[in-house]
Amino acid sequence: MEKTKKGNMARLNRWGLIFLIPFTIAFVVFQLVPLVNTVYNSFFENYRSGLKQVGPNFIGLENYVSLLTGGDLILYFLNTMILWVMCFIPQIALSLLLSAWFTNPSLRLRGQRFFKTVIYLPNLIMASAFAMLFFTLFADSGPINNMLMQMGLISEPYSFLTHIWSVRGLVAFMNCLMWFGNTTILLMAGMMGIPADMYEAASVDGASPTQIFFRITMPLLKPIFIYVMITSLIGGLQLFDVPQILTNGTGDPVRSSMTLIMYLNKHLYSKNFGMAGALSVMLLILTGILSLIVFRVSASDAVKKVR
Repeated sequence: MEKTKKGNMARLNRWGLIFLIPFTIAFVVFQLVPLVNTVYNSFFENYRSGLKQVGPNFIGLENYVSLLTGGDLILYFLNTMILWVMCFIPQIALSLLLSAWFTNPSLRLRGQRFFKTVIYLPNLIMASAFAMLFFTLFADSGPINNMLMQMGLISEPYSFLTHIWSVRGLVAFMNCLMWFGNTTILLMAGMMGIPADMYEAASVDGASPTQIFFRITMPLLKPIFIYVMITSLIGGLQLFDVPQILTNGTGDPVRSSMTLIMYLNKHLYSKNFGMAGALSVMLLILTGILSLIVFRVSASDAVKKVR
């Protein structure tokens, strides 16, 4: 009998390994090999100067030294983090509010399915289309300026795309609109997994809705919140399409909206594959460090609460 069970288990394990083969092949071909190739190219001088191709010449860590001492990497990293923070704070606040409303049975909101669909729809729109729409809306002769002038709020068109914080605000606002629906769905799934008897016990003990939210919902929602924060951080570091189209690839004004991926794209466009490879590796390291910091801080807070 035991031999039969072991034989069945071995057969099932064999089928599991067979089903893993397509994923393994795709991972090796499309992720592992490009990653190794990128790291390899980062140690070479390989760029085009006019019609002349320079390299590939092995130069060791010089590409990394140039990135770290040039100052552009720090500037564009700060720009990227500022844009991410400006997007993430209103996004998580709005998502928490909506998910709390939709999962609260006492409110009995009507048309929940319709509103859930509506708030998720912006996530399905291409970022390039979103950026072109906002570029048209907030142009000097666009409808937003015309509306503000007709209302008497401004006397002449305001150039939204030539001021630092208005450009940053537009980029953050667009990303918030595109992703708050996805974040709301994730938080709702976490809230719906919290046992209802905990809420009932808290209500019986006289806890207010605010106390229930901050003392029960938020602590139990922490794993989902950490996941949302880390994935949002990774997405923020990969921010490219919206500021690229909105600023025509320049990152203006004064490179205040130039992100790390836009900087990487400039190296790829100029065929500077060595610097592009080094920047890609640096971006991978930065993403890992920031994600680890978020995870460690969250884990230490959980340990303190247990103690």
